[in-house]
Amino acid sequence: MAIEDTKSDSIARRIRENPAPAARWAAVMAVLVIVEFGALWGGIMALPWDTPMGLLTGVLPGAIGGAVAGIASVFADAGAWLADLPTLLSREWIPNQGHRVPGGGWEGTFLGLEPAYAWVIRVAVVYAYAMFTFYWVWRGYMVFRRHYRYADWTPADDMIDRFRGHNWGKFGLVLVMAFVVMAMFAPTISPTTQEQNIMDPYSHNIEYYNDDAGQVMETSVGQANLLSSSKGVQRNFGLWSYDEYDRFHPTGTFTNGKDMFTLTAYGARISLFIGVFASALAGGIALSLALLTAYYKGIVDLATVVASDAFMAMPRLLVLIMLVTVLADHWVANIYSGGFIIAFLFGIWGWMGLWRAVRGPAFQIVENEWVMASKGFGERPWRIVKKHVAPYVIGYLLIYLSMSLGGYIIGAAGLAFLGLGVTAPTPEMGRLIAAGQSLVTTQSWHISIIPGLMISALVLGFNALGDGIRDAIDPKTGGDDAAGEAAAAGGGG
Repeated sequence: MAIEDTKSDSIARRIRENPAPAARWAAVMAVLVIVEFGALWGGIMALPWDTPMGLLTGVLPGAIGGAVAGIASVFADAGAWLADLPTLLSREWIPNQGHRVPGGGWEGTFLGLEPAYAWVIRVAVVYAYAMFTFYWVWRGYMVFRRHYRYADWTPADDMIDRFRGHNWGKFGLVLVMAFVVMAMFAPTISPTTQEQNIMDPYSHNIEYYNDDAGQVMETSVGQANLLSSSKGVQRNFGLWSYDEYDRFHPTGTFTNGKDMFTLTAYGARISLFIGVFASALAGGIALSLALLTAYYKGIVDLATVVASDAFMAMPRLLVLIMLVTVLADHWVANIYSGGFIIAFLFGIWGWMGLWRAVRGPAFQIVENEWVMASKGFGERPWRIVKKHVAPYVIGYLLIYLSMSLGGYIIGAAGLAFLGLGVTAPTPEMGRLIAAGQSLVTTQSWHISIIPGLMISALVLGFNALGDGIRDAIDPKTGGDDAAGEAAAAGGGG
């Protein structure tokens, strides 16, 4: 502990001695966060934070639980207020919803542009902001590496340099970050709002220019959706189209007339939540058990092996379907429209393969001399595994997590395709695919194909990223070309 405190003091001292690089980086980063704080916080607040609070208030005694619920309500109100703060990249600054005017032109859109162009500008600005923010985070690491780090070289430098030269891994990173930005900024980049398009369309009105009447008229969004649905040969609004109410649809409309891009953007949120939450839960269990079994061995390892075999012997898909069906009427199934229970079950049933993957490396590390020496000096077991074993095992765990995450997303989409899991009105890729499967051979093919391509691209991105991480950590596994060929032939390993 004394060594760690000395290092912490040394870092602070180095910053005090040379504050200019850190101050410049921090000033620009602060501006980037402030101008988009409302949007960033809104994406965070969209997560089901009521879940831990609900569990906590249900377990605690009445008075204490009520007090916790009151405190949670205050924080929720404060969070909602922060999420509503004006942001630089907002729909109000670059609006794309308007109506035509007699004689040509548009009213209500950004600079009077056609809605498609206004929407493209807003999306381009959002992604430009995101790209610069990612670059500036990387720049912050380089500032630390050049000015404030103790050693001139660490093993992590070689890993990062190998990844920077791994084209397939960088391709995967770009795909993943593109989806993360789409999910985080879904309220901004969607052509319409979630409330108008998904939740309550009949409570919102829009103005449009009626050619027959020769004037601007008003109608509810729900009524406009009824006459803007895509149903194959009967009616279709496909890619890059306008409906009769002057609304622009980049990827067409759904079978009920709702905008497809908005559905898929918000659907990406819940898909990423399920994948990340399930991976974090499964990875946490696998890492804990790997460290525990590697240190104590014997009966602890044997019991874990038996438990792992028991879980793997169960028909996973049938068990998941059974549990989702049984818990359909439980209050847990209502959290995030069923997304939480799906992610939780995937995580509980996903630790076995991850544990077996990192169990071997954990056993190897525990047998090293420095671990034996730590035991001889009387260090506590938890400190030994945290300091000497976990840093080496986590690298391997990240490889398998990045690849298994795509499997969780596909699994959630498969359950939604069967009518299980995430429920309406929350959009989910699998349910979108299922709704349009009968229209694949018609002009409304986009209803199933677009969500399917997005799921495929997201999973491909995670698999490619996993290949890049694997080759960066262990260059003996193969080069960039071999990784790309393996992924193309077998799904990325």
